[in-house]
This record gives sequence, C-alpha cells and structure tokens, in this order.
Amino acid sequence: MNDNQLLRYSRHILLDAIGIDGQARILASHVLIIGAGGLGSPAALYLASAGIGKITLVDDDTVDFTNLQRQIMHTQARVGTDKVRSGQEALTAINPEIEIVPLKQRLSGSDLDNLVAKADIVLDCTDNFATRHAINRACVHHRKPLVSGAAIRFDGQISVYDLRSDDAPCYHCLFPEGEDVDETRCAIMGVFAPLTGIIGTMQAAEALKLAAGIGQTLGGRLLLLDALDMEWRTIKFKQDAACAVCGPSGNVRSGEYLRQADADRAPAASVCRSG
Repeated sequence: MNDNQLLRYSRHILLDAIGIDGQARILASHVLIIGAGGLGSPAALYLASAGIGKITLVDDDTVDFTNLQRQIMHTQARVGTDKVRSGQEALTAINPEIEIVPLKQRLSGSDLDNLVAKADIVLDCTDNFATRHAINRACVHHRKPLVSGAAIRFDGQISVYDLRSDDAPCYHCLFPEGEDVDETRCAIMGVFAPLTGIIGTMQAAEALKLAAGIGQTLGGRLLLLDALDMEWRTIKFKQDAACAVCGPSGNVRSGEYLRQADADRAPAASVCRSG
C-alpha cells in the first residue's frame, strides 16, 4: 500500500484482526453486487469506503423518485439516471481509487455464470426468488461465497453461504425452489427505510470479513430482524443431503450446469427490483 492508502485505511489497519495484511486482501478483492437498490446501496457504499479494490454493480433499472426514501446511493438530481451509473458516481465520489464496473443488464444463464466466475464474493441484493435461485446455482457451481439479504415491511434477514466448502448449505437448502412462497415486493407492501440500511450494511460487513479472512461469518445461520420491535432471532441450519443444487445428487457442481445455464429453469427476472 502507498502512503495515501495507509492513511485512508488507517482505522482498519489499527484493528489487530485486520492490520495491513487484511486490508491488502480487501484491496485485492472483487465483489459482485447484484441489485443497486435498498440493500445494494448501503452495501456498496461501505464496501467502496472500506477499499474493496473492484466492485461490479449490476442493475437494469433507473432511479425513480419513490426509490429515494431508502436507496441512499441515489439522489433526487439523478432521478431518471441508470442506477448503475448513479451508483458509480456515488461510489467514485467516496473512493476514486477503486474500480467500479457498472452493468445495466438483466442477469441469467451464461451472463450470470460468467460474472460470478470472475468475482471473489457475491452479494445478492435482489428481491425475487427466481433471481436468488439463479445466483445461488452459479455460486455453488463456482464455489463462490454468497452473502444474501432481504428486507420487506419491518422484516429483514441475512445469511452467508460459503460455498467453497463441500458441506456448506446453499440458499436452496434453506428456501427450496418450487415450494409455495409468498413473494412480496416493497412496491406493493412497503419497506421501513432504515431496515434496508441495517441489512445492507451487515451484508457489507460479512463481505469484508470474507475478503480479509477474519472472524466468524453467518454461514449456517440465518439472522431474522423484526425492526418494529427491534428483536433478532437466529436460525441454525445445515446442508440438506437431498438438495438438488449443492447435495451429492445435484448436478450444479458439474459441467452439466454449464450446458443448462442458458436454458435456466427459472430465468432470472430483472435484478433491478432490489428493495
């Protein structure tokens, strides 16, 4: 690190658990953030300020006036602007030394697979199950750590799926695809503005721990927050031996996954509907 970086990240370097080596690993990391809305905004802002060397920001939406209540990466002056361009402007203003790659596109199939393959850590900041399951399959195949968050009304949740380990549970273990799920969107049900900040910031914290190689992640634990009563609950879970995605009988870790990538069973919908 140069003198400017030593000064910028000095408060991290002072932490024994991080130090110069940990901060160097953060600077060398590439994080893929899918969704630049309520969750992606605080996550991206903290990852940029902390010095993640490369952030790829994916979203196919534009900034809407109704987003401003919670999507803190965007401003009223940038209403109508692509969210990824608005995000790039915000992140560059915080830390011009890092690389920001804005991608305005919908992700599914081989496009998603290629982006996940190039990243060190993936943040799922979307709000629909088709996209979440597609991201999970790609992360399982490429053995990439996945930090997944969700927020609706006053309810939030976050977990980490560290798919570098054969026995690590994946998102499908906890939320099996195809089951009847009440999928609600903040556009219909509303969302408490600070809730997205709480969960998104925690996603950034988990990603930084993964990047630096420190601490204990939320792998195997789902944290649930009731922000109305400000109560946390923890659910512990393990890999489902019968999981069709990460289990021994699944084909996602094999080359068969790549042949099926462009014919995704549930093509990812717009990743822009991100809280």
